[in-house]
Amino acid sequence: MPISLAEVLTIRPGGHFMSPQLDLIAGFATPEGTARFRDRFAGRLPGHFREFRGLSLASIGLGTYLGEPDSATDMLYHEALTRAIELGLNVIDTAVNYRHQRSERAIGQALAGVIREGKLRRDEVFVATKGGFLSFDGEEPTDAEAYFRERFISTGLVNPSDVAAGCHVMSPTYLMDQIEVSRHNLGLETLDLYYLHNPETQLQRGTAEGFYGKVRAAFGALESAVSAGKIRAYGTATWNAYRVSPSAPEAVSLPEVVRLAEEVGGPAHHFRALQLPFNLAMLEALDPATQSMDGKPAPALVAARSRGLMVFASASLLQGRLAQGLPGEITRHFAGLDTDAQRALQFVRSTPGITAALVGMSHREHVEENLATARVAPMSFTDYQAMFSEG
Repeated sequence: MPISLAEVLTIRPGGHFMSPQLDLIAGFATPEGTARFRDRFAGRLPGHFREFRGLSLASIGLGTYLGEPDSATDMLYHEALTRAIELGLNVIDTAVNYRHQRSERAIGQALAGVIREGKLRRDEVFVATKGGFLSFDGEEPTDAEAYFRERFISTGLVNPSDVAAGCHVMSPTYLMDQIEVSRHNLGLETLDLYYLHNPETQLQRGTAEGFYGKVRAAFGALESAVSAGKIRAYGTATWNAYRVSPSAPEAVSLPEVVRLAEEVGGPAHHFRALQLPFNLAMLEALDPATQSMDGKPAPALVAARSRGLMVFASASLLQGRLAQGLPGEITRHFAGLDTDAQRALQFVRSTPGITAALVGMSHREHVEENLATARVAPMSFTDYQAMFSEG
């Protein structure tokens, strides 16, 4: 029997069209599941897995930001994720706006495939996504302004006063909607980690006091999403927020953010992670002291570690610019590695306080090159320090 249009398209609250709701894959990353995944690589990937609240997470994660919003790139990500899992990667990072929602959808299809084939169980993989930016749906419309007005403003999903920089919203209503979009794009009943995506964008309008009020409201919505079983934890994925001088326009105070999480969720709140750029060319998370710890200045990484937060490093290869041409005074510190991409990843994943180095990988050959890094143990703290002391 032919499928009717009503079955092909459903309308969810807010007026967006979406694919028909299929059964979402139940479960989430667990200590038992991630340990099972880790143990499949015992003896082959020394120091590759790190523990956080019992979860065993790979030190290299798959990023999905780069690439054209087309079917060819969808297939490349499908193949890249499948191969990455085979090589010991169980950390995936995406966002609803990456490639106009196509990255989430490609990852969802790939995960469904490997789980269906018995190559992976849902409890073995940690999936993080983000919300905050307005997003197209699969492709860029001819009239972007009309699209946003029809899909977001006219439906009442977004109040124009909540929009910053013409593209960013983090109101509770919008975030709860976007969590639903991501759950269906990824085909997952529960998301392991949900980030507020570049919340510092909201500092472009209003006061700092108003900004933290928005963060508090957003955290309230995210705690509710945890209670509903839609996400397991939440965090902030940032670019400038935690790395810049406290006097900078986009500066965000990590102690204040944590305080707001405690105020909303109590001592058992679910604010668990940061994402920020960190690589050989962008060291600000390590130095200078842009945050505080016990009332004293501290680097962002130190401040995050003191609060028991996971830290995921974005831009580990600076979008490929650190994948070649590293000077000899740097490369000599990385024994056993063959390429500059591997050396740059080794630096990031060897940095104390970094949970995983995220790297965009939409090609199988890049997956194989980058994950070969995991066959070499991370640098010792002594060797890591030597890179700086000899400079």
